[in-house]
Amino acid sequence: MEPRLEILTEKKLAGLKMEMSFANNKTRELWQRFMPRRAELINSVGADLYSLEIYPPDFFKHFNPTSVFEKWAAIEVSGFEQVPANMNVITVPGGLYAIFIHKGPASDAVKTYQYIFSTWMPKSNFEIDDRPHFALMGSKYKNEDPDSEEEIWIPVRRKV
Repeated sequence: MEPRLEILTEKKLAGLKMEMSFANNKTRELWQRFMPRRAELINSVGADLYSLEIYPPDFFKHFNPTSVFEKWAAIEVSGFEQVPANMNVITVPGGLYAIFIHKGPASDAVKTYQYIFSTWMPKSNFEIDDRPHFALMGSKYKNEDPDSEEEIWIPVRRKV
């Protein structure tokens, strides 16, 4: 599974966020809170959903499943002026990403992530960059359907 490399242009996202860990994963709860409210974002750009993570520096160098990170359920917006006050906003900086296609149920994505971090990353000419990671769930995303597809965007930079 070889990724495509792409330079992301800056994106404005709005939605909800929570702190969690892999050991105390609250992703389902986060999306259950966000999905009924996404229509409140009247300046959305497209219909794609973003499952975004912000990890502390060196999170993957010293991986611990109980380490806390920030997780977002969001959509892209044209600006922050019309975002409801009780929703969160983030500007994702542009930069180089390695994009992997996960095919199959969302619950099997852990296998794709294991491949990325255990196989591809150590053999590649890249290392993780300190920017948000995200899964882009577009028109081919069908949650637990075996025909589902989502893009996993990993921020990278060339090894020095």
